[in-house]
Amino acid sequence: MTTKNDDGVELAKAPTRLKPPPLYKVMLLNDDFTPMDFVVIVLQQFFSKDREQATRIMLKVHTEGKGVCGVYPKDIAATKVDQVIEFARQHQHPLQCVMEEN
Repeated sequence: MTTKNDDGVELAKAPTRLKPPPLYKVMLLNDDFTPMDFVVIVLQQFFSKDREQATRIMLKVHTEGKGVCGVYPKDIAATKVDQVIEFARQHQHPLQCVMEEN
């Protein structure tokens, strides 16, 4: 695309390049009180994981202390963290969900 300035000279328009937004990992943290089945339900309901994927992530949380549920733009990650924490509180579980920059 070109545009003309007041002198009649055509100026080439530089293409605008937007860098993608930073991504954030949403992670569940292990605790000694939240049932493993509840963690699987959370992973299926809020992160669209099938039963096998959810079980694999749940076991990672259980054995390593944390597990990545997904990677999202900041606003989506923050919303998912809030949804998981609220859902856990409604069911009286201390499950913690956090996000960190990828």
